[in-house]
This record gives sequence, C-alpha cells and structure tokens, in this order.
Amino acid sequence: MNLQLLSIFAFCLLSLSMNSQNVFRVASYNVENLFDLEDDPNHNDNDYLVTSKKEWNEEKYQTKLERIEQILVAMELPVLVGLQEVENAKVLSDLCARKALRKYDFVHYESKDYRGIDVALLYEKGSFELVQSSVIPIQFPEVVVPQPYTTRDILHVEGILNGGELVHVYINHWPSRSGGLKKSEPKRLYVAAQLRKDVNQVLGKNMDANILILGDFNDEPDNNSIRTILGVLEEVELPIPGFLYDTFGNLNKEKKGSYNYRGNWNMLDHIIVSSALYDRSDGVYIQKPTIFQKEWMMYKDPRYGLKPNRTYGGSNYYGGYSDHLPVYLELVVDKK
Repeated sequence: MNLQLLSIFAFCLLSLSMNSQNVFRVASYNVENLFDLEDDPNHNDNDYLVTSKKEWNEEKYQTKLERIEQILVAMELPVLVGLQEVENAKVLSDLCARKALRKYDFVHYESKDYRGIDVALLYEKGSFELVQSSVIPIQFPEVVVPQPYTTRDILHVEGILNGGELVHVYINHWPSRSGGLKKSEPKRLYVAAQLRKDVNQVLGKNMDANILILGDFNDEPDNNSIRTILGVLEEVELPIPGFLYDTFGNLNKEKKGSYNYRGNWNMLDHIIVSSALYDRSDGVYIQKPTIFQKEWMMYKDPRYGLKPNRTYGGSNYYGGYSDHLPVYLELVVDKK
C-alpha cells in the first residue's frame, strides 16, 4: 500500500511540473516629467530647474521618485516596465536605487527630443536576460513637419524571459496632440510607419515572434496611426499569424481609458502584441489587460470628475503621481 501511495504522489508531482506556468507582468507608464535638477544645455529643461517658475527642487524630485516607486510596488513590481517622460540615465539610476526597486536594471538611449524627455525599459535582472537593444530614430522629413521639430526615438529591446522565451519589446512615446488632433496627426502617422517597418523586419525573420509594443501613443485604438498605418486589429477569437492585436480595445469600447481630458477618458496608453502572444493555444500568451487605478492615485476635479492626481498643473505643484494611469497585462509562459 505504501508503495502504491508513493507512486501516486510521484505521478502528481510529475504532472504539476509538466503543466506549471511562469506569469510575468508587463507594464507601461508615462510618469509625467521625471527630471533631475541639472541644467541640460542641449535640451529645453528650463521648467525643471530650481530657478524655474515651478521651483523644482531636491525635495520635489525625491517625492517624484517615491511616487513612482509606490506605483510599481502596488502593481507588484512588473518584470518589464516601459517608461515615458524620463530625462536621462541619472533619473533612472536614482529610481532603481530606491529600496524596493533595486531588482531592476534599465535600457535607455538619449534622444533628440526638444524637451529632453526619453523612453526607457526597466527589467527585473533575475527574470529577463538582455540580448540586445537599439533605437528607431525619428527624424521628420520637411513634407511632414515643415519647421524643425524633434521627438522621442522608439526603443527596441530583445531579451529572454526566465521561461526561455525570446521577446521583442518596443517602447514608444509618440508626438502629442498639441495644436489639435488633426493638425498633429501627420507626426504620429509618420512615427507609426517607422515602427511598422521595424516590426515587419522582425516578422519577416520569424512569423511567430513574440512582440510587445507599448507606451503612450497619444492616439486611441481606432485612430489612423494605430488602426491603419500600424495595422493593429481588434480583438478576435482566432488571430492570424503575423498580425498585431489590440489588448485594450474592449476597455476602450467601455469608455475606459488611461488619460482624462476634460472629463473624457482617452485610451492613449497601449500594449499591442503579435499574434504569437495573442493566441492562447500557444505556449506563451497574454491575459488580464488592466488599467491600473487606485483611490489614492486620484483626485476629484470639481468640473471634470475623477482624474489622475498629477505632479503639476501648469506651475501649480500638486505632488501627485502622473497625469496618466499605468497599464499592464500578464504574459503567461507554459512550462510543459
């Protein structure tokens, strides 16, 4: 009898090991102007100096780092975090030096953005092995932008998750809607086309490549830049190999979003995936797309209702978190 029980126990252990999963949380967060106190002569960071109208100082800077740390901890420290609106490697080093964030390293390149804000990827050192990284440079032709204008480059990182899966991660922060949606649209259409070219190169080598495209796109799922130029399809039951899929489309249809503009929620922050990650019958797939929102992150505007509690409104210091809500999803890797 004891031998029989031992055999059953061994079989159960074997079954568990053959069907175990690794679950990795992947997030994107526009942190709203994470600047240090130093004057960068190559960029217009004048709003975030001690001598500026905002009166940026060490105490406010440390509060900003603490607020971002608090958000990441509340999101259970995602394995991968795409960040937007970070000034340089120094602010990222200071962020990763925070007690709860020492598990992270980062990938960052200086871009030519006129304000000096860039994108970056935080990754958990024990769960993500960096293979290589590069940028897709964004330089507008005169036909798109007649006057000189610089924006953020797109960051492309390749790495291996602890489960042995190679993933491509693109971090984006597309041009803003400043000047109006239609007037500013050609800039985002151009950036979308540059991203699509790079994605096509990846898919041309491997149609089943695991691709995560995330960031602040300053456009919604049904805008031309995303739907037409980038070619992102709506959520479906059976994905087509080689195509890109929207993970927040249903939340957008429910009038939910990551950014509140005058009382209207806009889905500007996205995590778009390749068909290989969208197909749940595969060994690696995504689940639970989430707009992260807690009561302590919000404030009630008397005119526009509940909004993210931001750091600044004009020159007024609120000491909040960001004007954007973070978004995340879970990446499931079956270990069969």
